[in-house]
Amino acid sequence: MRIGERSIGEGEAVYIIAELGVNHDGSSTRAMEMVEAAAGAGADAVKLQYFEADLLMSRAARLATYQQHAGEADPHEMLRRLQLPIDALARIAERAHAIGLHAIVTVFSVDLVEAASNVPWDAFKTASPDVVHRPLLEALLATDRPLIVSTGAATLDEVCRAHGWLRSGTASYMFLQCVSCYPTPPEHAALGGIEALRRALDMPIGYSDHTSEVQTGALAVACGAVMLEKHLTLDRAARGPDHAASLDPEGFATYVRLAKRARVKTLDPADPQIGPIEKRVLPIELDVRSASRQSITTTQALPAGHTLTTDDVTFKRPGAGAAPWRLPEVIGRRLVRAVEADVPLEMEMLEP
Repeated sequence: MRIGERSIGEGEAVYIIAELGVNHDGSSTRAMEMVEAAAGAGADAVKLQYFEADLLMSRAARLATYQQHAGEADPHEMLRRLQLPIDALARIAERAHAIGLHAIVTVFSVDLVEAASNVPWDAFKTASPDVVHRPLLEALLATDRPLIVSTGAATLDEVCRAHGWLRSGTASYMFLQCVSCYPTPPEHAALGGIEALRRALDMPIGYSDHTSEVQTGALAVACGAVMLEKHLTLDRAARGPDHAASLDPEGFATYVRLAKRARVKTLDPADPQIGPIEKRVLPIELDVRSASRQSITTTQALPAGHTLTTDDVTFKRPGAGAAPWRLPEVIGRRLVRAVEADVPLEMEMLEP
């Protein structure tokens, strides 16, 4: 894979992304400060998130447990507080470019891909819950920009399925091993999943790190990771869902220094941070998997017997209904009962 002028892969220097995420707390000024901090810490890129609460969450959406522990009370209010409009994100990307960083963005909704494409992002990314979101993956792949795909809380079969969808495009892409737990206890880092994915997909693999440790990135590189993503915050004690799983600028600089010194070595599955050489869903990931995956969701109230069209559905959290990749199985089917608007659609609601 190439991002800008950088070649990323085996034999190349590890590529390190500072995930700003929502740690700007909805402030573009703070996000600009974080860009400067990322550059000072030695990151190669910064990553932002582009979402709109009303597009991403249905009325059935709920908070993940870690978000509740961070003091959040309502999922819609949380995302509205943390979202940044595309013009603000564009200015942040421009600042990153001005100081020599790449700018990457995670896009959460198909309806936002066009607007995101009008900003000169160096690459797009999808969050772990969206590894099963075929319409979103294919929409981003169609932009012909590099695509990074996280795989937290995904089975090997789900990752291989996504790989099959992406192979049909012309853009380059890379998968990141990940554990969807915030923060991830070091003993559950599942670094053995890097090698498992490399073997299964026959391609270089990265690692999205949600531990709070400065050395996990170096261990991931030793396990073969060619790309690292790590959350950055200006204040680990700040209110917000992701600060506790992040590193402050000083810690991030140490993280980068250790990772760039690391070299690939023989894996020891007995090391609890490495674990078995397999891609699996850990019990600690199930809560986030359920809360943060998207489902096919109704856009309007529909009567019993209605034949579904693409205008009748969208994709929203939570993952209580049919996964987005099942859209072709849904369109053209009739409802067995009336369904209200903004409801995750379950296959049992459809005639055989």
